[in-house]
Amino acid sequence: MNAVETTNLSKSYDNEPALDRVNLRVPEGSVYVLVGANGAGKSTTFKILLNLERPDSGSASVFGLDTRSKGPEARAQIGYVPEHYDAGYKWMTCARLLRHVAAYYPSWDVKYADHLARSFDIRLHRKTRSLSKGETRRLQLVMAMAHRPPLLLMDEPTEGLDPVARRQLLTLVSEHLADSPTTIVISTHHVSEVEGLADNIGALSAGRLVAQMSRDELQKTVRRYQLELTENWKAPAGLVATQTRTSSDGRDAQWTIVGDERDITERLTHGGARVREAQPLTFEEAALALLSGEAAR
Repeated sequence: MNAVETTNLSKSYDNEPALDRVNLRVPEGSVYVLVGANGAGKSTTFKILLNLERPDSGSASVFGLDTRSKGPEARAQIGYVPEHYDAGYKWMTCARLLRHVAAYYPSWDVKYADHLARSFDIRLHRKTRSLSKGETRRLQLVMAMAHRPPLLLMDEPTEGLDPVARRQLLTLVSEHLADSPTTIVISTHHVSEVEGLADNIGALSAGRLVAQMSRDELQKTVRRYQLELTENWKAPAGLVATQTRTSSDGRDAQWTIVGDERDITERLTHGGARVREAQPLTFEEAALALLSGEAAR
């Protein structure tokens, strides 16, 4: 079962498409990393899953619950860390805000909330209006995780955090995964930070889901090819490299290509190149290659 599914999900603002027929598939129990530039549609996707926005067409579901017709039921399954830092209720202390939020969730775990607050060094006596961006972000993380939701949507969760707090967040997310059955969708620019958690990846570009695959598939289908070129070298038609480097004499090249390694090797060889090596990329390099590949088309 997929924890999240969208089918031909589309949304526009002022006739500008934010999402264009997106078919998202997030396996239950996985950590799914959603990458894309600002304005790619990541936050809009989250808001539709929460029924805070309505799609123009298509559908979205959370654990089989349609987000349009079963909005409250679907939203009850979700812990949400928004992109922006406003915790709301600025006259409340952090402690009072946590008690307020807890009232909406029968599954709220008071001991776990206390553990998270201590781990993030949240000063519970302070009013939310006096918090810095980083402190507000840490408070949002407690509110999202303390009711142990089956689905966590985290929109740029490490933004505004110092390096120590970032590491602490990732440690707590790992512990959370070990202690609670959870599916996590993380939208982030800091791909390298979540590499150790990721099971699946999706790449959004200008509202389109240009790639979606498991971590294993990513490792198999994105390669850096070391090439020796002949004088009559001609790049195969339709073969798009996301990154290219060529030596000054034009005899050696390095291409990063997304696709089946055997097929690509055959096509490069047919075009007159000798493939010396096909190297795997890091998770971050491969994620960026997916987006660069779409831009190169």
